[in-house]
Amino acid sequence: MLHSRKVDAVAFALAVALSRFIFRSRELYDLDSVNFALGMARFDPRVHQPHPPGYFLYICCGRLLALLVHNPNLTLVLLSIAASCGTIVFIYLLALRWFGQLAARFAALLFLLSPLAWFHGIVALTYGVEAFFSALTGYLCWLVLRGGHQWVLATGLVLGISAGVRPSSLLLLGPLFLLSLYRSPARYKLVGLAVLTLAVAAWFVPMLRASGGARAYFYALASLWRLVPSRTTVFNSSPANSIARAVTIVFIYLLTFGSASLAPIAGLRSGAIRSREFLFSAVWAGPALCVFTFIYLKFVNSGYVLLLVAPGCIWLGLWLSKWYRSSGLSLSAKRTIIVAGAAVNISIFLFSPFYCSYRSVRRFESQLRTVDGALAKIADPGSTLIVAFDSHFLGFRHAGYSLPQYLTVEYPEVAQHEGTRVFAMRDRDTSLLPSLPSAASERFVLYPLPQNDPGYQKYLEGVESRLPAGALSTVHADGVDFVTGPVSCLSRLFPKTASGVSGEQCVSGVPVEVRPVNNRSHLGQRSGP
Repeated sequence: MLHSRKVDAVAFALAVALSRFIFRSRELYDLDSVNFALGMARFDPRVHQPHPPGYFLYICCGRLLALLVHNPNLTLVLLSIAASCGTIVFIYLLALRWFGQLAARFAALLFLLSPLAWFHGIVALTYGVEAFFSALTGYLCWLVLRGGHQWVLATGLVLGISAGVRPSSLLLLGPLFLLSLYRSPARYKLVGLAVLTLAVAAWFVPMLRASGGARAYFYALASLWRLVPSRTTVFNSSPANSIARAVTIVFIYLLTFGSASLAPIAGLRSGAIRSREFLFSAVWAGPALCVFTFIYLKFVNSGYVLLLVAPGCIWLGLWLSKWYRSSGLSLSAKRTIIVAGAAVNISIFLFSPFYCSYRSVRRFESQLRTVDGALAKIADPGSTLIVAFDSHFLGFRHAGYSLPQYLTVEYPEVAQHEGTRVFAMRDRDTSLLPSLPSAASERFVLYPLPQNDPGYQKYLEGVESRLPAGALSTVHADGVDFVTGPVSCLSRLFPKTASGVSGEQCVSGVPVEVRPVNNRSHLGQRSGP
C-alpha cells in the first residue's frame, strides 16, 4: 500500500509536468507577467517592475532560474509548472490522511484536469506558486494541529516564505497557522511566531532597500491601492459590488472544477460538513472568501481563488469517492462518466472563450506578433512615439516590452505623491517622467487593444474627445488598424506632463501617408497639400 501511494504521487506529479509543459505559453501573457519579467532585470516597484507589493522572493527565484534559462517567460513558466507539481502532491497527501486513497486519487485528478489550475501552470504568473504554498501550508498546519509540534518551525518558515512570493498569503493563511498552534504548548507557539516573524523580515528588509527605502515603497503601494482596489470595497461602494464579486466567485468555482462542480450535492447528503476536517477547511478558505467578496476581485484575476484549490479538490475528491463506492451503476458506467467528465474539463481548457483557455493564449500570442510586426513596418522608431493604454492584454506593458526600440508612454498620465507623472518605457525599462520627451518624434501611434476588448472603443472615444475633429488618422497594415496623430496633439492628451509641447499644429485635416524609409514603410506627415 505504501508503494502504491508513492507511485500515485509521482505519477500525478509527472502528469502535471507533462500536461503543463506541452501547452506552455510562448509569450508573456498578462500585464503582470510583463511586470515580473521587467522586475527580474531591474527590481523597482515604484515603476511597477514589478507592481507593488513587489513579490520579492518570486522575483529572486526567477533570477536564480534565469541563470540557466535565458528566456524570462520560460523561466517563470517553469516556476509555475514546478509549483503545480508540488501542489498536486500535497493535495494527494492531505486527502490521503483525511479520507483515504480513493478520495486522494480523485482529489489529485481534479487538480490535474482543473481548467483554471491548468492555465496557471502554463503562464508566467504567481497564482500557481501561491496555490503550492497554500497546499503545503495546509498540510503542515494539519500535522501541527494533530499533535505534530515538531512541525511548528517548518510551518512558520513556509508561511513566511509564501508571504515573500505573494504578501497577501500572510493575511489569508495566517488564521490557519494560528489555529494550528491552538493545542501547542506555549513554547512552541512562541517559536512558531518567532520563526514566522524572522522569515518575513529576512525578505522584507532587503526588499525595502531594493525599492529605494520604506518611504518610496509604501508610497508606490498606496498609489496602486488608491488607483485600483480601494475604489469598490464594501466600505466605500454599493453593496452591489460585493454581490457581483460573490457571483464571480461562484463562476470561478465552476471554471476551476468544471464537470466536478456538482459533487457537493453528494456531500450534503453524507453529513461530512460536521467533521473536524471541514472546520479546518473553513478556517483555511474563510478569510480569502471574505476578502474576495467584500474587498477586491475581478474575473481577469481569477487566479486569486487558486489559494483555495487544495481544500476544494480534497472535498470534491471525497464526495466523488463516495459516489463511486455507493452508486448502483456498473463499473463500466462509472468509468464512462469519469472519462466524459474529464473530456468536458479538457475541452473547457482547450476551447472555451474565456481568457484562461489555451485557445485564448494562442490567439493573444498571434495578435501580439501581428500587431508588433505591422507597427514595425509603418512606424520608424526615431520619429514615432507609441501611446498605449492600461490593459491586461496588448496594453502599455506589452507594447513597451515587445517593441523596446520605441519610446512608449501610457495614457492617461497618473497622479503620484510627488506630482503628476507619465509611465514611459524604452529598452525594456520603465520610468515615471514629470515631462514627456517628445521633441524627436513627429507622430504618435495608438497601440491597439485586442479586437474583442470593449474598452478599446471607450479609450478611443476618450482620446478623440480631447482633440480637434480630424486630427487623428487611421493607417491599415497587415489587417491591423493603427490610429495616429501629430505629436503636437500630445499636449491635449497629457496636459500636465506634455505642457511644453506646442499644440498649435494639432488641427483637423492633417493628411497622412505611408512612405518607405530604410527599405521599410513608416508614417509621415505631408509637407504640402
